[in-house]
Amino acid sequence: MEPQLRPGAREAIFAQLAQAGRAEQVARRLTDAIILGVLTLGERLPSEQELARRFGVALITVREALVMLRDAGLVETRRGREGGSFVIKTDARHETLPQARLRDLAQVELSDLTVFVSTIIEGCAERAALRASPADADRLRAWLSTTPGSGAAGARVTAGGFLLELAVLSQSPRLVREHIRLQAEFGPLLLLALGDPQVRRQVAETNGQTADAIARGDGARARTLVAGQVLELGEWLMAAKSRTERGRPLYAAVDDA
Repeated sequence: MEPQLRPGAREAIFAQLAQAGRAEQVARRLTDAIILGVLTLGERLPSEQELARRFGVALITVREALVMLRDAGLVETRRGREGGSFVIKTDARHETLPQARLRDLAQVELSDLTVFVSTIIEGCAERAALRASPADADRLRAWLSTTPGSGAAGARVTAGGFLLELAVLSQSPRLVREHIRLQAEFGPLLLLALGDPQVRRQVAETNGQTADAIARGDGARARTLVAGQVLELGEWLMAAKSRTERGRPLYAAVDDA
């Protein structure tokens, strides 16, 4: 049986939005949950009424968000007694929204967001090392050893879920909330880099080392590892943005996305 993210990760995804009333925020939160593997292929989303309650938004806001997800090819809505909105397999389209965000951000904004995200994830990693139980450490390693798919799509689920799990293991509700908020703004952008096979290998190796540091209770080492990784992913994004602005492909070497 494949390891699943602990319940806290799922609860964090569905936590109320800081600024209620925007369909784009709901759509981003659910998109990120799909990319991270918190919401899995074939899974039925909570009902529209339940989503509205969890996110603290109006029902019409949820319906507008679901339209965005259907247009992006991430979910489909089925009618009838067993109907609802279901996650569908559209791995290639998982890059559509993050690439649009990349185009909209200036280089200075990317640099600033990288620093901010690094600060939050560093804190999560350090606290996780101090507070994780042996069972938590085993779960973290098991998550990394499971490949939910081949190529970039599977790597994004593994890496994104790993970062979310670090936030949950920090046992800090504020850090978890801030991490989830940043996922909606910047998380999927970082995961774009995993379309590069060399980056995938580096991220997998670093995450394994981070899991080992957490198992040893070495907070300083865990913090250093995740800080270096976020910095490298941020530098990749800035280089990728420069390529696209010059009319070149997003990836220096095209790979399956």
